[in-house]
Amino acid sequence: MNRIGMILLGMLMVFLVVGCSSEESANSEDGTRTIDFLTEDRPDQGESKILLDLDEEIPETELETETIEHANIMQQISLLSASNDLPELFKYESAQLEELIDNGQVINMEKTFKDLGIYDELTPGAVDLLTQLSGDRGLYALPVELNIEGFWYNKKMFEENNLEVPTTWEEMMEVSAKLSEAGIQPFSVAGKEKWPITRFLNGYVIRYYGPDVMERVKKGELSVTDEGFVEGAQLVQEMNEKGYFGKGTNTIDADTALDIFLQGEAAMYYSGSWDLANFNNPERNQIGLENVGMFNIPLVEGGKGTLDDWSMNAGLTLSASAEKYDEQMGEWMKQIFSEYGDKAMEEGIITGFKASEIPDDISQLTKETMDKINSVENAALWFEARMDAESKALAEDNAQLLLTGQMSPEEYLEALKSQLEK
Repeated sequence: MNRIGMILLGMLMVFLVVGCSSEESANSEDGTRTIDFLTEDRPDQGESKILLDLDEEIPETELETETIEHANIMQQISLLSASNDLPELFKYESAQLEELIDNGQVINMEKTFKDLGIYDELTPGAVDLLTQLSGDRGLYALPVELNIEGFWYNKKMFEENNLEVPTTWEEMMEVSAKLSEAGIQPFSVAGKEKWPITRFLNGYVIRYYGPDVMERVKKGELSVTDEGFVEGAQLVQEMNEKGYFGKGTNTIDADTALDIFLQGEAAMYYSGSWDLANFNNPERNQIGLENVGMFNIPLVEGGKGTLDDWSMNAGLTLSASAEKYDEQMGEWMKQIFSEYGDKAMEEGIITGFKASEIPDDISQLTKETMDKINSVENAALWFEARMDAESKALAEDNAQLLLTGQMSPEEYLEALKSQLEK
C-alpha cells in the first residue's frame, strides 16, 4: 500500500474508533443514554443516591456510578483526562481543577446553568466559594455538598458562667480565661488531624485581611510572614500555652475531640456543618441538641473581615466533561439539578443548591445552620485551599510544632513562605 493509502486507512480507523466510542457512550441498543459518574460515594450514599433516585424519573437515561476510594480519585481523573476519556460526571477537588479548565475539558457551569435556565438554583455563597477555588476562572464545579464552618458552643455552659458569645478575638480570649478560671476547658481541638490547628490561624487572618486572604497569598499580593499572620500564629500558640485547648492536643483525633465537646467536657469546638448529623444524634450528643449553638469566627479589631463572611468548603465537587456534553446531557442536567436541592434536603444533606421545601422533622439547629448558609455574602477559603500538596503538608505538620513551642510563630511562617516560593 502506498503512503496516501496508508494515511486514508489511518483516517478511516480513527473515524471508526471515535464513532463507535461516541455511539457506545451515548446510547445502548434500546436508545437509552448512559451517563457515567465517577465518585467516592457508594450508590446508597450522598449525592450518588440523590442522583440515582432522580435519574430513575428519566426513562431516556441510565446513570451508572463507579465508586473508587477518595484517596485515589484525583489520580484516576488525571489518568482519564490524559487519555481524553473523562466520564460525563465526576467528583474532584475543585481547587485542583485549573488544568482541566485551561485545557477546556470541563464545562463552564455558570454558562451552562444560565443557558438551561437553572442558575438561580445555586446559592450565591456556594458560587462565590467555587469561583474562588477555580482561581477566579469561573464556575466549573457544582456544590453537591456545602459546609459552613465556625465555633459550636455549649449554650448551657455559657449561660451558667454569664458569658456572651464573643464577637472579637480579644473577647474570645477573655471568655476562654473565664472558662479556665471556672475549671472548664475552653476548646476541644483535634490536633492529631492537624488541620483543626491551622483553622484557628486561618480564622484570625481572614478577619485581619478579609475573606480573600489566601487567594492574595497565592497571587503574591500578601506574604504569610506579614504582620497579620504573625499575630495569628502567636495567638494560636498562646492559646495552647494557656491550656485553652486542653492537654495533649496533638494526640486528640477527630472523634475524640467531638466527643469531648458533646460530653460536656469543653465549651467550644471549631468544626463545620458536616457535624450536624452527630449533633442531631441523641446517643452521641450528651449535652442535648438545645444546648448546641454556633457563632461565626470573631473579628479582629481594625481588620477587613466582617461577620457576613463565613469560612466554607464544598468537599469534593461535581464537574462534567466538556467533550461528552450534548443537548440530551443538558436536558438531563436541567431536570436533575432543578430538583437536587429539595431531594438533598429530604436526605438531610445541606448543599449549595436552594431547597424550596424544608421537611417538618428537621431540627431547629439544622434550620438555623441552613439560614446561615443562605445568608453568606462572602465565602472564605480554608488555610491550605490554594496550596500545593507539599506546602499543605508542611503547613499542617509544622502546626503541631507551633502548638508545642518547638517552632516559634516566625519560624513556622518563614518555613511555610520558603515552601510556597519553591
